[in-house]
Amino acid sequence: MNILNVIGNNVREFRKKLGLSQEELADLSGVHRTYIGAVERGEKNISALSIAKIAKALKVKPDKLLIE
Repeated sequence: MNILNVIGNNVREFRKKLGLSQEELADLSGVHRTYIGAVERGEKNISALSIAKIAKALKVKPDKLLIE
């Protein structure tokens, strides 16, 4: 599995654990809803800044999104 898929799967897992929709996570993290969907599908080469924003919204440390 490549790193983009690992990040995407982790974002989806943590988002669902919090009971958030993609739109709610997007609002909390300050990114667009379609961006969250693309990240979760492993389609976006997500930047470190975006990982940090999304991790903060998910209430996890950024490194948690990188662990397979």
